[in-house]
This record gives sequence, C-alpha cells and structure tokens, in this order.
Amino acid sequence: MAKLIIAKNLTLAYEDKPIINKVNFTINTGDFVFITGKSGSGKTTLLKSFYGELKPIGGSLMVGGFALEAIKRKQLSHLRKHLGVVFQDFKLIPEWNILKNVMLPILIAGQDRKTSEHKAREMLRKVNLLGLEHKYPSQLSGGEQQRAAIARATIHQPILILADEPISGLDEYSAEIVMNLFEKANKAGITIVIASHSIPHNFSQKYRHFHINEGKIHELS
Repeated sequence: MAKLIIAKNLTLAYEDKPIINKVNFTINTGDFVFITGKSGSGKTTLLKSFYGELKPIGGSLMVGGFALEAIKRKQLSHLRKHLGVVFQDFKLIPEWNILKNVMLPILIAGQDRKTSEHKAREMLRKVNLLGLEHKYPSQLSGGEQQRAAIARATIHQPILILADEPISGLDEYSAEIVMNLFEKANKAGITIVIASHSIPHNFSQKYRHFHINEGKIHELS
C-alpha cells in the first residue's frame, strides 16, 4: 500500500517550544485515521503541518511526495490543490452564498463557471443541502455549515481530507450525518485524517487511531 504521509523524527513547535517531539509514523493511501489527545496536545498542530501551514523544525515530513520541511511556495500550492481541509469553525466565506463557497476549489483549479456550478449543485445534493444553495453561511445551522464545508473540501476529488474537530459542537443527528459523509469519501478512495477529542462511539468503519500524549504519538489498536 502506498505511503501518503511519512514522518521521521518529526518535531513541530510554536515559538520554538516543541509540541510534537521526534515522532515517527506513516499514513497509507486509503486510511481512515483518528488523531486524539487532550486540548493543547498538538492535534491541530499536526494537521497544520500536513498542509504546510506549519513547517517542521526537526526531522522530515513527506506528504504526497513533497518534503514539507523544505517545500517551495509553488510546490506547496500544487500539493494543496490535492488536499481538502475541513476546519472546526468551517471557514466559509460569509459574503458568498453556499453554492459559490462550494465552487471555490474548482474555480481556483481553472474550471469554467458553468461546469463548476453544475458540480457544486451535485455535491450539495450529496450532502442534502440542495435547495439551500443561495443561502449564506449565517443563515445555516452549524451542522449545515459543516456539511457545506465538507462539500467544498471534496468537490475537487482530493487525495487527502484533513478535518479538525469536525463534529465539535454539533448535535448528535448532525454529527452522525457529517461522519457518514467522511465514511463515504473514504470508501471512494480518499484518505481521511480527523483530529478529535474522541472517536464517535457508533463509528463502525475500519480505522487507525493515533493518540498524542506529551509530544509523542502512539498508535492504539
């Protein structure tokens, strides 16, 4: 199985204070990975390193064949075109309606507007938001905004989706819908990495579990 992410003696820090300290792990193409740990343990820090927002200060980190400790801006831009990121606070553009928000990644990739709109409507149908495409983020519930964020993160068929606490603050019904969307994306071949305080008790799909404690990462069975 192809290795999508390879960390060797990886060290990550904020203001020179190590948060993740000399860790080694691999994530394979097609994996579904949960990263757990208490608040401040480094879950978000690790996710940020995967899409190049935070550079390693020690060791090496390969994502999609790119060495992120020495990646150039043009290479990083290329890598990010193949990633989908779902943020805890959604990061939808408030001045744009949901349809335009979902269209954004493929517009950036150079798709024409008509094709982009058609694909965005299809994605909104898959996440049960068709009919709300002209609403603005502030007009949607938290669960609806998160589903829109997932539609945006998957519309360009990324190789990897990174999600930071994607069901935090959602009611049980909305959380179940969101997790089902991640399961479907994974079954379609997309690698999923989710940072979360815990793993949903009713989650039945095969997954890997990385736990962060005192700067170290342990894979739990």
